[in-house]
Amino acid sequence: MPWNPEQYHKFQAERSAPFDDLLQLVEIRPRLKVVDLGCGTGELTLRLAETLPESQVTGLDNSPHMLAKADSVKRAGLTFELGDQSQLAGEWDLIFSNAALQWSENHPELIQYLYGKLAAGGQLAVQVPSNHEHISHRLIRQLAGETPFSSILNGFVRYAPVLTIDDYAQILFNCGAEQIVVFEKIYPHILADSDAVVEWVSGTALVPYFERLGEHKGAFLAALREQMRAALPGSPVFYPFRRILFSARRPG
Repeated sequence: MPWNPEQYHKFQAERSAPFDDLLQLVEIRPRLKVVDLGCGTGELTLRLAETLPESQVTGLDNSPHMLAKADSVKRAGLTFELGDQSQLAGEWDLIFSNAALQWSENHPELIQYLYGKLAAGGQLAVQVPSNHEHISHRLIRQLAGETPFSSILNGFVRYAPVLTIDDYAQILFNCGAEQIVVFEKIYPHILADSDAVVEWVSGTALVPYFERLGEHKGAFLAALREQMRAALPGSPVFYPFRRILFSARRPG
């Protein structure tokens, strides 16, 4: 997908808060082999690396546009690579992912696969948005299924592969994991108005639609803004953003 780093970073402070909570779940140990899946532009990967003394940290992302920004992020032991998070190679002491796994399908298989890439005693720490039932996401799917956009999109509608907290806990248990922690949290954001909510989702949920809409992107955004203004009138707008965080360790 054609990620836009500038668009994504318009709400950088708000997007950083879940990272801080996820980092609190990480057991700080020295000399770890670490991968950050979906590292984006690398600023948060740098913070992760600074927290783990004498560790080798690799930021992995499938977006050349995002990684181009990561070129400016420098630290001893920190590298960035272009790659697919669902095809991770090697063995790792910490597999860390902040707001990225929602772009990979089949989470029961994916989580089991990533767990299998942990070294003995290794840790998996993940945060995924679980906001797919918010009105903004529901209207995106609804609009994508209506004329003329259903034809323009060739019937494409994206449904989030994110599971429930019970499902993630069960998957980790079935893997044989220890120290399982799974919870959902609402991050309360106060935005100027419903247009600001559309601006927010333009950097994330709308990206796969933009890729397919081409010259019709503006018309889709205009229609979405109109529907969002009806759904969330007034100013400011309360934007409760749900996220799931989980962590588990492989025995060893």
